[in-house]
Parts: sequence; C-alpha cells; structure tokens
Amino acid sequence: MNLKDAYIDFFVSKGHVQIPSSPVVPENDPSVLFNTAGMQPLIPYLKGEKHPLGTRLCDYQKCIRTNDLDEVGDKTHHTFFEMLGNWSLGDYFKEESITWSFEFLTEVLKIPSEKLAVTVFRGNDLVSADSFSASLWEKLGITKGHIAYMDENNNWWPNMELTGPCGPDTEIFYYRHDGDIPDIFDPEDENWVEIWNNVFMQYMHNPDNTFDSLPFKNVDTGMGVERTQAVLEGKDDNYLSSIWIDVIKKIEEVSNKKYEGNETSMRIIADHIRTAVFISADYASIKPSNTDQGYILRRLIRRAIRHAKKLEIDINSDFECAIANVIIDKYKKYYKELEDNKTVVLNVLKEEKIKFNRTLEKGLREFEKAIRNIEGNKIDANVAFRLYDTYGFPIELTVELANDNNLTVDVDGFNEKFKKHQELSRTASAGKFKGGLASNGEIETKYHTATHLLNAALKVVVSPDCHQKGSNITSERMRFDFSCDHKLTVEEKEKVEALVNEWISEGLEVTKEEMPKQKAVEIGAEHEFIDKYPDIVNVYKIGDVSMEICGGPHVKNTNELGHFKIKKEEASSAGVRRIKAILE
Repeated sequence: MNLKDAYIDFFVSKGHVQIPSSPVVPENDPSVLFNTAGMQPLIPYLKGEKHPLGTRLCDYQKCIRTNDLDEVGDKTHHTFFEMLGNWSLGDYFKEESITWSFEFLTEVLKIPSEKLAVTVFRGNDLVSADSFSASLWEKLGITKGHIAYMDENNNWWPNMELTGPCGPDTEIFYYRHDGDIPDIFDPEDENWVEIWNNVFMQYMHNPDNTFDSLPFKNVDTGMGVERTQAVLEGKDDNYLSSIWIDVIKKIEEVSNKKYEGNETSMRIIADHIRTAVFISADYASIKPSNTDQGYILRRLIRRAIRHAKKLEIDINSDFECAIANVIIDKYKKYYKELEDNKTVVLNVLKEEKIKFNRTLEKGLREFEKAIRNIEGNKIDANVAFRLYDTYGFPIELTVELANDNNLTVDVDGFNEKFKKHQELSRTASAGKFKGGLASNGEIETKYHTATHLLNAALKVVVSPDCHQKGSNITSERMRFDFSCDHKLTVEEKEKVEALVNEWISEGLEVTKEEMPKQKAVEIGAEHEFIDKYPDIVNVYKIGDVSMEICGGPHVKNTNELGHFKIKKEEASSAGVRRIKAILE
C-alpha cells in the first residue's frame, strides 16, 4: 500500500480538498531557509485568513530540517522528509478529527487498536484537561491503560508561554515490538513510536496570561511518512523500509559493499543526496554556495562525498548521478519539478563533486601545513574553521585527521565560529527576501510602491479577499502573487491596469506612520505574514486607496511611477495567481 495515496484518498472521501505541496524553499516566509513542517505554508490560514480552496484541506508536504544534521546516520533521522496533513479551518473539530484518525489507522492501514496508544493534555492552573479527547479515544476502542495524560511540554502547541492562537494536542503511538503489548502505556518506552499528532487550536493566549476560547477553531495534524512507513512494515531502521531500500541497494552496488557494517555512511549518502536532489530541483534555482540555502546544499553534497570516500567508492565515477536517478524516478510522480529539472539536479551534484575533490586535495595540504606550525597538540578554532569555510572540511573530518596525528581540535571554539557564520547566513537570507526586493535602487523603489497600488486594485476589481502572497522585484519588472480562485479575465486585467494608472495620474501622496503592530492590525492595515514584523511597524498610506504594514522603500508621490502595464497573469500555485508587470 502506498501511504501517501491512501491518506489523500481517505481524507478526500471525508470532504477535504488536496492542496499541492509547497516548494521546499518558502516563497513568502523569510524567517526560515526551508519549509520545516507540513503546517508551515498554512500558517496564515490557521490564523484566520480565508483559504481559496475551502475549510477542509489535506496534502503531503516536502520538508527539510537541518537543526539535527549531525544526527543523520542513525536509524531514524532525515534532513528531507514528507509530512501528511489534514486541516480544518474553522470547520470540524475534535470529534471528527479523532474519529477519522482512528478509522484511517484501523480500517485503512489495518492496525489493531490494541497496538495503539495516545497522549492527551492533562491540564494545569490555566487551562483544564482535555477530557473530551480522552473519553472519545476510549469510546472508539483505545483502552484506558493506553491513554496517558501529559503536561504542556508534551501536549500543547505551540508553547504555553507564547501568546496567540494555541491549544492542546493528542499524539498517537504505535507499539512496534513483536512481544506482548503492555497493558499500561509508557510514553518513555522506546517500543512505543509516535506516528501522528492532532493539534486543536481552540484558545487565544492573551498578553495578561489568560486564555479565551477562540470562536474560530482549527485542527492541524501531521504524520511523518518515513517513520510511519517503517512502522507499518515492521522495520526499526527507517532505511530498511520500502522508502529507502532501493536507494540503499544502489549504494551497495556502486560501493561493492554491504549495508551491514557500513550503515552510518550509507544512510548519510542516501539521506544527503535525496535532500540535495529536492533542493536543487526546486524552482527557486538554488545552487551550492557559502550562504543561505546554497550553503546547506553544498554541505550536504560534500558530506555525502566524504562518506562515499569512506566506502571507497570511485569518486571519478558518476555514482552520485546513479543514486540521484533512483530518487528522481521514485518521486517524480508526486513532484513534477524532479522531472522538469532533472538535468539541473545531475549537473549540480556532479559539478559540486568535482569542485570538492579539488578543494579536498588543497585542504589536505593545508592541514599538513597547519599541523607543522602548531604549538602543543591542539588545532585551534581558527585553523579548523578555515579548513571548513575555505576547503569544505566538515569538522568531523578535521577531528579524524587530527586523531590520526595524535592531536586534538578546539571543537567548542569551532562551533562558536560556525554559529556566528550561520547567523550571518540567516541574516543574509532574511535580507534577501525582505519585501521581495532584489535591491533598493530608484526603479526598485518605484516597483515596490506599485505593488501596493496593484494589491489595492485587485481588491476593488476582483475581490476584497485578494491578498498578497509574495513579491519579487528587479530593476526590469515586478512579480506579484495574490490569493485568487480563478484566472483573471481580459476585462479584469484591463480594469486593474486602468485603476492603477488612474491612481498614478492623480498624484496621490505616500505617507508613513510608525505605530505598534497590534494597532496597525486593528486599524485594518494590510499585511503579509504579520509575525515577521517587529513590535513597532511602519504603516504606509497611499491617499485613501491603500494602507499596508511594510518595511520596503517607497516613492513620495504616485506621479513618480510612470505608466503601469501588466505583461502576464498566470497560476503560481493552488489558489494563488501571479502577475508580472512593468513601469514604462
């Protein structure tokens, strides 16, 4: 059984609409380098924005997490993974969500109910226990001994200390051991594996530390594909499940070695090449570099090559392309970009491999030179970081080489330097995406101001429910993404264009007022992803036609803009349209 297909079919049968997976590189969220969870692209809708496809949604989402990159190599960690999710946006709530979860697990996946256990929120001084969920699980067939009440550190989302929409969750566990199933569920017993999490966003946590019931309640669920597939197949090693086994077999073939005894290196090669395939196939056109997403891509490819060398794979062969082809063939049915950008992916892997091979040789010479000049028996942080930053040496490689020479490495000092480097990379990434601007020149400033007028015109001509979903501006053109459930008609495009030009010709003054973010929201200022803004924001008004929270540069008067012309209107993603326009 294909887990993704079964999941989507089930929830579509329950009135959900399948939405496409968002790109791994977020289009509208500069706070992170990659989409890290299934719910991340849906945050605006979980906070109350209307989704164009309705109130019941489901999908499988591509995710990348690099916070525990060094853990990859064990049985369960992955940098790229897929999340299954179903959502209710102010529609159904706990009863339907829990009932359907139980039905999917026991009737579709055929899991015996006695192998399932759940945790629910036990309550505290601020919020009462989630006894409704507990009693419903028991009514469905989960024994009382398999229901555990846990505190807010385990069964509350996102965090009890954070203000805003929040609520309890119920986590579902599967007993993967072949022995007798315990009568009492112990969440600390590693034989119980969490496979699904249902979050019930039912409260508003106020700044005064009180909790009010939300009139608009949401359900947000998440199930990890890799972990659940391994559980269903009775594997305690994810890399032996059907998701991975063909990739592992290809690595065995190119290395002429068995998985047993070489697990760590083979897992790292499999995981890192799969992640590199998805990053380089993304339509954001990420290439290996020393900053942002390109930095992660480079690190993944180089770490995979390092472990290929450990397995004595011929680095001059096309081993990386052979493995990538297995991955592309496996996933192209679900993710079109893998087929569209196959040549790009293979070129990225090959070129980075060649580049790393060259720097590796230089780095080894640099290492030899460094250890000849050190005092004592410790390689300092500056040398270790230079080997990493200039020659692509992962710290573990420097440590290995040091051990071979009876030396130690200042790993703590390296980690401090590495952390600073990461912070710089993230800051650069945030700057890169801020306001959708490539730079802040005069023409970009004009285009940025024009996006405000376009946003306002779409609300007048098409629908008040049109909202900005992203923008990208260069000195040649502007690109504007907005929520809309249909292709614009010729008449709509002409009216939007005419209205923008009318406002330009009226010479409307552009003013800025600084105010608390909450006040800006209360007075109705348009905003995109409110959480990315600081507590004090700039609200820009263009006459009486536009009022937006914004951090970008603007002209003083609309008469500076010239003539606005729409060049193209097309689909961007499900429920999102894209306009490309110029100023003449």
